[in-house]
Amino acid sequence: MFLSWALMKLMNPMVDETTIKMMTEEYSDNPLALLTVSEKLSPRALIEAAMRAEAGMELSRPLGSPVVLSPWTKLYLNPKQLFELPSTDYTSVETATVIGAGAKKPLRLDIPIMITGMSYGGSLSLQMKIALAKGTAAAGTSTNTGESAVTDEERQAAKYLIGQYHRGGWLSGPEQLGQLDAIEIQLGQGAWGGAVDETIESDTIGKHLRKAWHLEKGQDATIYSRMPGKETTQDIITMVNKMKTQFDVPVGVKIAATDYIEYELAVIAKTQADYIVIDGAEGGTAGSPPTLQDDMGLPTLHGLVRAVDYLTDNGLRDKFSLIVAGGLATPGHFLKAMALGADAVYIGSIALLAAMHTQSAKVMPEAPPSQLALYKGKMNDKLDIDSAAHHLTNFLASCTAEMKLAVQAMGKHSFKELTREDLVAVDKDLAEFAGLRYAGSHRRSESSQPAVQPGRKRQNEESVPLQ
Repeated sequence: MFLSWALMKLMNPMVDETTIKMMTEEYSDNPLALLTVSEKLSPRALIEAAMRAEAGMELSRPLGSPVVLSPWTKLYLNPKQLFELPSTDYTSVETATVIGAGAKKPLRLDIPIMITGMSYGGSLSLQMKIALAKGTAAAGTSTNTGESAVTDEERQAAKYLIGQYHRGGWLSGPEQLGQLDAIEIQLGQGAWGGAVDETIESDTIGKHLRKAWHLEKGQDATIYSRMPGKETTQDIITMVNKMKTQFDVPVGVKIAATDYIEYELAVIAKTQADYIVIDGAEGGTAGSPPTLQDDMGLPTLHGLVRAVDYLTDNGLRDKFSLIVAGGLATPGHFLKAMALGADAVYIGSIALLAAMHTQSAKVMPEAPPSQLALYKGKMNDKLDIDSAAHHLTNFLASCTAEMKLAVQAMGKHSFKELTREDLVAVDKDLAEFAGLRYAGSHRRSESSQPAVQPGRKRQNEESVPLQ
């Protein structure tokens, strides 16, 4: 009690002086000026300006962009109650999906929620990679090497392992590629603005990682903007098709979503690939420059809609499985993405946070939770692998259970049955863009009287037959 009283006595004069100064001084000598500047420029811009002034080089921001423009909250799923009835048993809702149905060895997953590419070394610690592999194995879904190599530890822990054949070249050759359940040719990433050079300096590469990447001591590792040795679009097409002839598992192509997405898809359409990954600008990463995160590419939802529309319009939708990635975090996001046309979704940042669960308390508030998961994290040795795997499995099970309930309410029996008819948009422009009904337009039953004046026609109006 005395301590509180003493602190108040000490603080009172300072608060009084600051308050009087703020209320009476001109702006040029007023501490309030910092508030108005932060409103104009944003606190994030001020902090990053200070970091740039200190570093004199590009910044590296973890976990992706704070700019989230995919309007998922402007879409609602459509439940049914009377004119059609809900399905009878949510526990029997089918959740499985198949990636690369036309491949000799399709990838069959129990759920359509997959772990996206997050690399050992370039992104995550070996401990976290093992935890993700164990957690997904228990859930019956896949994990992904990211831009790294196949390690014995990750391969042994994973039930289904997708490997990225990437622009660094550390995952290549029959020995590595032959261990995979699907091969993903990584040509771009949403959080990196597509594809740019990235160098990982030798002094940050440990002995185990150096062996996995086949590097000499003191040798830097580089991810290039292009696949080494590939100088033309035709070279890429040839590379994909050659991969298909060599391996029986599904072969996919991953690109960042951009306003050129139809042009990019036109090239992929010339290949024999089994699946396509569209990675929106809202995706995460261990670290990339803010400009590449905030100011390049397309929001995930827009990239997905345009990809599905292009494939459908050109009679290609059945040729390719489609996976979407980038900022997806909730069961509602996953369902809406599938209703828009995705066969499965990739998750990253939300999976890491779910896996770390209460373990985040081990490092906070001294450090952010990312220090527990990243390869360069100063406290990654504190991660309990089995606990992280268990909580990731729980997260995936929880998401799947809620999704099954929502599908039951919509009168469906399978995640695969979802279509755009199961969505309604509360924004007119979004409804027009995605080919959805607008929530502000009425449906009419055939026996009802017109609710508008003669001669007027509602947008998206349709008749609903009585059952």
